[in-house]
Amino acid sequence: MDEADVLWKARQFVASVDTSNIHVDLNAYVDAAKAKVGFEELEDGESGYTINVKGQPRITVNSLETPERQRFTICHEIAHIVLGLVSQHDEIPSWGYAKRDINETWCDVFAAELLMPYDIFRAKIRDEGEPSEELIESLASEFRTSFPAAGSRFAAVTDLPCAFVTIDRSIIRYASRSLSLRKIGAWIAPKSPVPTGSVAHRLRADEVNGSATQEVAQDIWFSDWEKDRDLWEMSRHYARFDQTVSLLWCDEDDISDVEVSRTRLTTYENDGLSELTGELPWPGKRSRR
Repeated sequence: MDEADVLWKARQFVASVDTSNIHVDLNAYVDAAKAKVGFEELEDGESGYTINVKGQPRITVNSLETPERQRFTICHEIAHIVLGLVSQHDEIPSWGYAKRDINETWCDVFAAELLMPYDIFRAKIRDEGEPSEELIESLASEFRTSFPAAGSRFAAVTDLPCAFVTIDRSIIRYASRSLSLRKIGAWIAPKSPVPTGSVAHRLRADEVNGSATQEVAQDIWFSDWEKDRDLWEMSRHYARFDQTVSLLWCDEDDISDVEVSRTRLTTYENDGLSELTGELPWPGKRSRR
């Protein structure tokens, strides 16, 4: 299984249900997965799990987490059911996303497709123009997901040259890129330090919650992008978790004549990492599947 397989199966699953009310009620997905959902107070860092009871999947969700995180947990567990992937939530530190089992990554990808269905989400952003903090907040509110998840989804779906970067502590966890950036080979290396001169670096240095948007030189983020152009960077820092996110974008005219080497990879070169999934990474302390 690879990312393309997961996306195809997720979109097939979405197409099989009535999604007209999915931003409010996930029961259509739960019913399609032939599952039941319950809520319990779980340990800190444990978002949920699934067990089989008399042949029926029973999803348990941490009642102490935010509604947005609970919705993501339900969709993540549905992914395990539909894809038939065994859970591996054990002993993964919250900052160790790159070390997570690949099954958990694929279920994150699947969950994002369920929470923000491609056709519906794309229709919402098609006429919105350039991104803004207000736009991403509006999308997060409408789809009842987190700001990072909505920003990541925007970058993946928009026609704009756009990337969404997640930084845990001082290290880039992943960077999802729009099709237009992948076509020109614009690349942000995972597991590298947050670049000096970026908005993200400045906000993180302040060690308080904050957000800012400003123009930055493209070579701060894209060292292999030959054209000397400016980018816009909209960044947020979450001091409690030492997590920072940045949405990067530019005009289409700024990449129209960029050439790409024949040997340059133009797909996700990110060790299987994909869109940001919710408010926090998915730590876990036990597995019950």
